[in-house]
Amino acid sequence: MKNALPDLLPALPEIVLLAGACALMLFDLLVKSERRAASVRVAGLVLAATAAATLFLLVGTGGALLYAFKGLYVADLMAHVLKLCGIVAVGLALAYSRDYLHDRGLLKGEFLTLLLFALLGMMVMMSANSFLTLYLGLELLSLCLYALVALNRDSAVSTEAAMKYFVLGALASGLLLYGMSMIYGATGTLTITEVARQVANLQASSPERTFLVFGLVFLVAGLAFKLGVVPFHMWIPDVYQGAPTAVTLVIGSAPKLAAFAMAVRLLVNGLLDLAADWQQMLVILSVLSMAIGNITAIAQTNVKRMLAYSTIAHMGFMLLGLLSGVVSGNWLNAADAYAAAMFYTVIYVLMSLGAFGMLVHLSGKGYECDQLDDLKGLNRRSPWHAFIMLLLMFSLAGVPPTAGFYAKLSVLSAAIAAGQLWLAVVAVLLSLVGAFYYLRVVKLMYFDDAAADAPAIGGARDARVLLSANGLAVLAIGIVPQPLMWLCFAAIKSL
Repeated sequence: MKNALPDLLPALPEIVLLAGACALMLFDLLVKSERRAASVRVAGLVLAATAAATLFLLVGTGGALLYAFKGLYVADLMAHVLKLCGIVAVGLALAYSRDYLHDRGLLKGEFLTLLLFALLGMMVMMSANSFLTLYLGLELLSLCLYALVALNRDSAVSTEAAMKYFVLGALASGLLLYGMSMIYGATGTLTITEVARQVANLQASSPERTFLVFGLVFLVAGLAFKLGVVPFHMWIPDVYQGAPTAVTLVIGSAPKLAAFAMAVRLLVNGLLDLAADWQQMLVILSVLSMAIGNITAIAQTNVKRMLAYSTIAHMGFMLLGLLSGVVSGNWLNAADAYAAAMFYTVIYVLMSLGAFGMLVHLSGKGYECDQLDDLKGLNRRSPWHAFIMLLLMFSLAGVPPTAGFYAKLSVLSAAIAAGQLWLAVVAVLLSLVGAFYYLRVVKLMYFDDAAADAPAIGGARDARVLLSANGLAVLAIGIVPQPLMWLCFAAIKSL
């Protein structure tokens, strides 16, 4: 028993979250109110306790590297930072979606519990130091998201979206497992740090190294699906459109942090000596994602579908940072490039929360704000809401002085420093294409007349305050990006 507590200490936030989610399941059985105010408060307390446990671990250890469960689990600065961002993202998603779900009879204990267990899966992925731990976290997250998409059982569209997500997700998990098994066959270990040591010792001409590259192909394919990049993007538009907007808000935000952590753990922590191989694959995925995502989004009339293709393009941009780390054996640019990719992911999650949160907020009882025409004349109905949406669209487009501009600039700088000038030029040109559909939203809000039957804008006061803070944070970080950028750099250096 003396050795059990120190071994469990690095997993303290996950233990707190698991205990809280189980307690919430039991507590919700006693709640009779349809508004479930007590259950929402308990979920908020669980998130606060998890954040406090993460901060306690971060401050108490000074961000030092801690291992648990015989090396299967690692708590480092990157894990702590991503966990805190994930907790904030889930908390905001809960606050934004409460009224929306209640109006549609979907605010149930199942939603709250699945949300917390999904966060648990993300946190396990962020601290995984073994293929086994990573896969367990991934499946916990995926199963919760499948159920959340199908939350509205009376909707044929939601059920269809959940089925597509489940089938394609199972296929991607199979690819990922197959790749992991091939890497295990070549290295003889499932622990990521041990895989890195074994790969470093393999000769370039050895059969095991060839076998390893084949496994890497399947690994990158499974990873690309979880990120939602081309050509593994086919699930994103249908799932984003078919799921209730509150669930789309969840799927489009916090899980991207876990997917980034998964990419770093596998490619940077475990297979950095194969960077020359996986970077070539990421170049193709990145360019295709930026091109198809931005071009296809122009043709969309459904806002959720437009933002889905926008997500594909943004994940392609994030990959641009990951592939700029080690080029031709030069490691000098690695920390800057990976920190830029992490910064970009965090900023994207913040922007996505605001954009989908605004759609949720503008959707009243019996009314869905999911078409571009639904945003017409928003400035005349509510100038403040239009201004916050304008900030978010400008940031997604990369217009200064918003955070999206600095995030794009940091990734482009990393690509240029790595000698990938042509990739940076392609990314800039495709970003200009993407700016069209974001600015179209601004044009609809400020220059078009609202529909005669457009409903009044309501929503809870706390959601309005948080949405305002979300939009203003995008502007503030764009003006003063250094603290967050330094934190991302420190997190990557801790690896």
